[in-house]
Amino acid sequence: MAKYNITEKKEKEATYRTLVNPSVMDDLKERILEIIVIQKKYKDKNYTAQLLASDLGTNTRYISAVVNTRFHMSYPEFVNKHRIEEAMTLLLDSRYQGLNMEDIAVKVGFANRQSFYASFFRFNNCTPREYKLRNLALHPALKTAGKKKATKGRKKSTKK
Repeated sequence: MAKYNITEKKEKEATYRTLVNPSVMDDLKERILEIIVIQKKYKDKNYTAQLLASDLGTNTRYISAVVNTRFHMSYPEFVNKHRIEEAMTLLLDSRYQGLNMEDIAVKVGFANRQSFYASFFRFNNCTPREYKLRNLALHPALKTAGKKKATKGRKKSTKK
């Protein structure tokens, strides 16, 4: 039985990336951004690389090649990056302060809280809660941004 050198195996597996025409890669890159980012398909926990490939009329090897070479990450990392970026926004938005972490995880496309926490930590080196507390402490105006100010005094009576 022949032994494979790990470096040789990785190089052999990645050679298909160089076979894709650069202009095709650029076109696919723009179309991937349109679907994943602009149409916000990253929020759909069931939107796989296979579905993306089908929507683009290509195959998953091309999707993988484009995401790896143009975005320098894997497809799941690419999707999770956009989910985490949206979660970071929601965590600091006063309109969403009532949501718990599981609600935020589902809202941005994660299947569960555990995968959200793992991915968030991978990208930010802190938990979502730590991120929220740190940023709200650094920017106190975020705590009250968007909230209605309470009116002073008594409510005017409508009785005559």
